[in-house]
Amino acid sequence: MIDNLYRRFLWLVVGSALWGMLTPGAVGQPSDSWQSERNKMVDDEIVAAGVSNVRVIDAMRTVPRHEFVTPDQRRYAYCDMCLPIGSGQTISPPFMVAMMTERLDLQPTDRILEVGTGSGYQSAVLSRLVQDVYTIEIVEALGRRSAATLRRLRCDNVHPRTGDGYAGWPQYAPFDKIIVTCSPTAVPQALVDQLKEGGRMIVPVGERFQQTLYLFEKRGGKLVKEAIEPTMFVPMTGAGEDDGRRNRAAGDQLVNGDFEEPSRFAERPEGWYYARQAKVEALDEAPAGKNCLTITNREPGRHGQVLQAVGVDGRQTCRLDIDFWVRTASVKAGPSIENQAMLLVTFFDEERSPLGQAMVGPWSGSMPWTRQQGRLNVPRSARFAVVAIGLLGATGEISFDDIRSKAVPAKPVALLPGQSSPGSRR
Repeated sequence: MIDNLYRRFLWLVVGSALWGMLTPGAVGQPSDSWQSERNKMVDDEIVAAGVSNVRVIDAMRTVPRHEFVTPDQRRYAYCDMCLPIGSGQTISPPFMVAMMTERLDLQPTDRILEVGTGSGYQSAVLSRLVQDVYTIEIVEALGRRSAATLRRLRCDNVHPRTGDGYAGWPQYAPFDKIIVTCSPTAVPQALVDQLKEGGRMIVPVGERFQQTLYLFEKRGGKLVKEAIEPTMFVPMTGAGEDDGRRNRAAGDQLVNGDFEEPSRFAERPEGWYYARQAKVEALDEAPAGKNCLTITNREPGRHGQVLQAVGVDGRQTCRLDIDFWVRTASVKAGPSIENQAMLLVTFFDEERSPLGQAMVGPWSGSMPWTRQQGRLNVPRSARFAVVAIGLLGATGEISFDDIRSKAVPAKPVALLPGQSSPGSRR
């Protein structure tokens, strides 16, 4: 396990931020104490990553994200990352919010349905761009808190309610656009019915840890879909979804660790999400098969990586073993101690709060293909882990291939006569 210095590295996988004091303010009047951090986030993690719609960029610069996170997470408010907001839910990374918003092609006269209010941050961004936002949150505590935040920030065109978003909001249908910020196993028919002809809907669809973000357009009463990229959102719950899926442990095996699976996303790898400056390439000298993943970064401090989540239940697993091939070319650490080339595994509990991290690496300089191994202890309260690989602020080029993971079962405790089991031996 890595020390406390690297504990904050989790939050720097896709961005970095400094600690600041909370200063309330209206959406149209952002706090000056946070403005420089917000601008840096937009420039480095949103514009640089390809978002170009001027209205969306302006909304991202003005909506105070620190108002929508819990006090203990405000230091990370302008990192491009998801953050826990309680009740097992998260606030989406700013890039994902901006990208999904841009793909909807919003117009000032649009009426929008949002399924999954969460913190209210996405609602506030939408409120800057459309006429009305109707947003639904199934978790009552989150619904109350986000509604209060939106009122305080004077997002008067946002209309929140607590309820099951699987059924939509027929009272105000049809909607010009629909955005879903939780993942159903299939698009609910109610949402299809409530979308206007010619309207757009963006929604992540899939299982617990393997989802694809789709953009749909309604034509002739049916949805025409476009796969955008792999992603990971919290599962949709409610009457129309399998609630047991939230707690179901997924397999501990990484998907497409050899990068041979054909991708629907150009050069980006299937099964891996949040790809930055990464591409699958064919190499004659690849250690396994024909393909490997190569990540290149020339700007110190900028991140190049891919992520993937796996199910790891600490009640049943004591260790996660990871084996892989890595090759580096002119790799150099970035300006901060966290800016290294490495494989980083972060463990999360049932509420999606981070428990600890473990790493393999870091690497620097140039080296040929080399087999690496990591034997990573799993916290007992862990329920899943996120594997991040890449140049996490370092410069140069790094390639990975044949990444494998295996959960090692925990051994039962030998009991003395009359003793009750205290749990698994760690």
